[in-house]
Amino acid sequence: MVSTLTRPGRKLAKRLLLLQVCVVLATAILMVTTINVDWGISALIGGGIFVVANAAFALCAFLFSGARAAKLVVASFYSGEVLKILLTVVLFSVVYLYAEVELVPLKLTYLLVLGINILAPVLFINNNK
Repeated sequence: MVSTLTRPGRKLAKRLLLLQVCVVLATAILMVTTINVDWGISALIGGGIFVVANAAFALCAFLFSGARAAKLVVASFYSGEVLKILLTVVLFSVVYLYAEVELVPLKLTYLLVLGINILAPVLFINNNK
């Protein structure tokens, strides 16, 4: 019974992550074919940072469910958000320090996937009606 409460949210999160991965790959392939390989790799890294952090959040957000675990649900949600922010900061720091990337496609793809993260749930929810 308790797992049935989170099933729609988990399904939505999986669809959203899959959409984000597809958009990142399509953007990277587009940049490789139109500009050069360095831009494609940078786009893949920028989008990958967002997808990895968002996947970590989704895992934490759906750890618990049910009214009896209300405090655990809230705690796991907030800890997932903190983990998402920390992962984003750490991954960007590692990329800036240790990788030679083009900043324009890196940030552009990150912002593109962020925009999808904001708009896609509305499309998915309206699509179910």
